[in-house]
Amino acid sequence: MTYQVYVRSFADSNGDGLGDLAGIRSRLPYIAALGADAIWLNPCYPSPQRDHGYDVTDYFDIDPEYGTLEIFDDLVEQARQYGIRLLMDVVPNHCSSDHPWFLEALAAGPGSPARERFWFRDGKGESGELPPNDWTAIFGGSAWTRVTEPDGSPGQWYLGVFTPHQPDLDWHHPDVPEMFDRMLRFWFDRGVEGFRADAVTFLGKTEGLPDHGAEVPFGKGSHLFTHHPDGHIAWRRWRRLVEDYNRTNDRDVLLLAEAWTADDPGALAAYVNPEEFHQAFAFDLTTAPWRADAWRKAIDDTLDVLRAEGLYPAWTLNNHDVERAVTRYGRADATQLEDVGRSNIVPSAAEVDERLGRRRARAATLAMLALPGSVFLYAGEELGLPEVLDLPDEVRTDPVHARSGGRVKGRDGCRIPLPWTVSPAGSHGFSPGPGAAEPWLPQPEDWGIHSAEALESDTSSILHLYRDAVAVRRKLTDLQGLDLTWHDIGPGVLAFARGNAVVVLNPTDHDLQIPPALLEGRRVVLVSDPSRRSTVRGTVPADTCVWLAP
Repeated sequence: MTYQVYVRSFADSNGDGLGDLAGIRSRLPYIAALGADAIWLNPCYPSPQRDHGYDVTDYFDIDPEYGTLEIFDDLVEQARQYGIRLLMDVVPNHCSSDHPWFLEALAAGPGSPARERFWFRDGKGESGELPPNDWTAIFGGSAWTRVTEPDGSPGQWYLGVFTPHQPDLDWHHPDVPEMFDRMLRFWFDRGVEGFRADAVTFLGKTEGLPDHGAEVPFGKGSHLFTHHPDGHIAWRRWRRLVEDYNRTNDRDVLLLAEAWTADDPGALAAYVNPEEFHQAFAFDLTTAPWRADAWRKAIDDTLDVLRAEGLYPAWTLNNHDVERAVTRYGRADATQLEDVGRSNIVPSAAEVDERLGRRRARAATLAMLALPGSVFLYAGEELGLPEVLDLPDEVRTDPVHARSGGRVKGRDGCRIPLPWTVSPAGSHGFSPGPGAAEPWLPQPEDWGIHSAEALESDTSSILHLYRDAVAVRRKLTDLQGLDLTWHDIGPGVLAFARGNAVVVLNPTDHDLQIPPALLEGRRVVLVSDPSRRSTVRGTVPADTCVWLAP
């Protein structure tokens, strides 16, 4: 199990209201107690933080807000003592508009070699006043931004398929892949065990940069700058580098792709194969409605693609870009949402029953943890944190909110600083005691009821469920390998076998009787709702998951 840490929101060691590396270091015993084998850090490189680290100015250092290289090195070493590997985030599609390369390109002017590292183009119209094409950015608005030239005149346009503050790099220029080669080796040499590569589907662009010619839904990218063959040239280069590094240094570092392919599950195989990434996230469950048929399709789509190559998916229900599962599953339309083609950036606006959502999230987690492959848990989901939906607009920092003109609330609600203590002091233990600055995003008044301290003393809490499930998952040899056999035991129910273990997920609104044949020779080893454990021997209550094993 890999535990995702959004550095800014995890733990603040110095009272400035921002999470940092020393804060993570102080919470390593907590992470180890969850059963984590690895930690994935969201970007912690120097950045103006306009997209909280996904706009990088220096790929070879640590942002002073988060610490120093020395603290990072110590975190790697301390984590290793707990048997935890450290993974980092790498952002290859774009850098910050404050990156030295981009500042050099602005100063150098049209036609300069410095501009060839990016996608600078002349505009259309009589005086170049129109963008080079009609592409829209993922986070809203045009994908093109016009610059003012060194002489003060309106000039060329540059491409940024996310925001104007994140200019796309042109990987055809030799400086770009060479810089990332050095960057990967730099961090591997410091003990990093792998990278999660951000937005890998965006790396190549269609030759000639033609118009798209049709409206693209907010939060999605045009086919003209997604899944382009040029991107795979870069990933094959990275894989060769990693294989060489592992062979030379007797290491086992890996590459993990963030490749959003929910619209086309078969496309995942283009990224995860022996020549490119070792693994990729399986995002289908983050958009699947709370229905057995949707879950089965999401699981089959992913496994069918990867099992042919003997590869493992990386399952997840939560991350820093999607609405937290407690809220997602608690929405009134949770059973009706389309399971493919939706944008994670624009969630439903239906009413939320948080108690129902938490019950479903517990069941969903137990089902996911039984699937073939690895799992990624996002910090705070083990506390049952909901999405914070009522943030005032003036405190929202996600560029999605600003770029949509406030129409889309953005992703701040899943990034609220974690509560560690019941007491509100130090923002519920996020910061070190009284006198600390307010956290970078405000916590709800009742945040303490979800704190690690509050849940620690309740053995039936979701925190204990996560710990128990991860521990049992590690011990059950039946859950190893890629085998999975479906059992059809009733309408609307998901049941599958992993070896001699059987998992039953009941996402319906009524109880389910388990067939005697599945119960024979097996006992209940885990149930998502321990308050019903006494009756779950032959019955799976609504919105509950149960594991059976010999």
